[in-house]
Amino acid sequence: MTTYGPETTSDEVLEGVDLTGKVVVVTGASSGLGLEAARAMAAHGAEVVMAVRDPIGAAAAAETVGPNGHLVELDLASLGQVRTAAAAITERWPRIDVVVNNAGVMSTPPGRTAEGFDLQLGVNHLGHFLLTALLAPALGPSARIVNTTSLGHMVSGMRWDDPHFRVSDYEKWQAYGQSKTANILFTLGLAQRGYTAYAVHPGMIMTELYRHLSTEELAGMHSRSSGYEPGLKTVPQGSATLVWAATADGIPSGSYLADCQIGEAAAHATDPADAERLWRWSEEQVGQTFGS
Repeated sequence: MTTYGPETTSDEVLEGVDLTGKVVVVTGASSGLGLEAARAMAAHGAEVVMAVRDPIGAAAAAETVGPNGHLVELDLASLGQVRTAAAAITERWPRIDVVVNNAGVMSTPPGRTAEGFDLQLGVNHLGHFLLTALLAPALGPSARIVNTTSLGHMVSGMRWDDPHFRVSDYEKWQAYGQSKTANILFTLGLAQRGYTAYAVHPGMIMTELYRHLSTEELAGMHSRSSGYEPGLKTVPQGSATLVWAATADGIPSGSYLADCQIGEAAAHATDPADAERLWRWSEEQVGQTFGS
């Protein structure tokens, strides 16, 4: 594999790559990393399904991607809407080559999805779990699934006793960390079932994901990041690892990726038993057996 690093961009990853005929689903493709990943892969021939919460508001984003970009409404905070979106996608695209579960929220005030899930766990993991389960029958043997996680997963493992903060006081960073751990454990569960799947930490990039943070919190995050990361990335640099995971050969399934390289996730996010527990719990929460 070609060696890349934190400054590698999505266009550099895709240099010489032909994605003609590939169908790629990208959630959260109206801005930031999702839009850049959609643009880059569409520019190399892929048909990109841009799954967004507000298709009307995302019209300009679709124009940026060009004729290979196709908008589909997806609200991950509603399992009913996830089902509607998945049906619309598979009806038009019966074969899917890549699913990039990129959409997410971070450090939100206390909130609930339509089903009463904690908002961060519901959007970042459970909505994507259901979407992927419903799209799975359309995935071919060489298809891959890319889940956007974060270094924030180190803040918290799964809070099995109270994952939705129905008893304990809500703590926004713990909720976010739990949801990002879930992204990694979901990736492991997929790999254990024979799917090609990757968990991607894009790095620290100032996108709409940070809209719930105060100026002081942003400054603190940037200061802390200097101890273990090279600092802020541009959007094309942040998207590079997503695109690398979606297209590069030779990466072992189930890997945690950062800076276009294989990284190491926290121990609480790599326990096969927890991956199995999360899988069973997620199927119960969303009322869907995976791939059926």
